[in-house]
Amino acid sequence: MTIASRTSVAANGRRHQAGFTLVELITVILILGVLAAVALPRFADLQGKAREAKVKAIAGSMRAATGLVKASAMANAVSCGSATGTTVSMEGLSVALNHCYPQALGAFGSGILGASNVAAADGWTIVGGAAAVASTVTITLSDAATPANCSIAYTSSADAVTPPTVATTVSGC
Repeated sequence: MTIASRTSVAANGRRHQAGFTLVELITVILILGVLAAVALPRFADLQGKAREAKVKAIAGSMRAATGLVKASAMANAVSCGSATGTTVSMEGLSVALNHCYPQALGAFGSGILGASNVAAADGWTIVGGAAAVASTVTITLSDAATPANCSIAYTSSADAVTPPTVATTVSGC
């Protein structure tokens, strides 16, 4: 009786062993491969999309800064007819104005770059800019694949009734 009971236990033990068959493993690998093939293109250009979002965010910051500077200038009774030579103080920063809007200065600390808190240390290359009316400062994202395709151009106000323009280029960030 001992021999018969041992074989039934051994047979029972084999029946209760669990594992994956080769067909099940290949099926799972195929499913994972199909999911990876479908999902990979969606995540392939995440860095480009992040750079594009950064450019758009800074452009939005510049647009908001122009409105805040204009409102601050009007609240402080600054003459908006004067082209240059006036400033307005915002949070301890003296912002140089063209017709009550920030000047397109290329140096951080005054003008649009100071008002919108953009600095070269944040990965931007700053080109151009002047105190004159309708001058343009261009900032490009240094770490972009093609920096010229990932840029913002701020053109200061040309006269008392024309607001400044903020133009972005994000094709190929």
